Amino acid sequence: MVRDRVVLSGSALPAGYVAAILSVTMYRGDNDAAQPPRLRRRDRHGRGVRGRLVPPGVPLYRTRSQQFDDMVLDAVARLESRWEAELAGVEFAVQEVPEAEELVDDSGPLPLARTVPGTPDSGDPGRPATPARIVVYRRPLMARSDSEGELSDLVFDVVVEEFASFLGLDPDSVDPGYRGGLD
Repeated sequence: MVRDRVVLSGSALPAGYVAAILSVTMYRGDNDAAQPPRLRRRDRHGRGVRGRLVPPGVPLYRTRSQQFDDMVLDAVARLESRWEAELAGVEFAVQEVPEAEELVDDSGPLPLARTVPGTPDSGDPGRPATPARIVVYRRPLMARSDSEGELSDLVFDVVVEEFASFLGLDPDSVDPGYRGGLD
């Protein structure tokens, strides 16, 4: 007996324990057709390849949250030609989910966005003026859409609705391409 123990991954096994090899493929060569080695298409947990097959340094590599941010920026860019002066005083932000304070009332649907009013300049350097902010929630919008095109349309409709409520106008008057949001 050469060794009393077998060491696998730093753990010692007792001498009576037989370590089994889980995955071995042997070809005897008896059959006529030579079988090529089998390629593994899944990872060791059986879930398959996860994520994109693009290296992170390439411009094609964008996370889902970055793609969503781009959709919000595209929606604002579509409004910018008509409402450039009004959009100058508004910030747009993306948040994963609504704050806990907004979810206290369960009687209504989950909010898709909200408008935070700005504060005027008080003259106090400790409290500077803040612009109005439209916050778009990523997860609720993604849950309501089935495809990327549908998500892009939904993001545009939500941005138009929030911007129209900020201006005190009808969403149809803000953008003629507005389809009415969720039906």
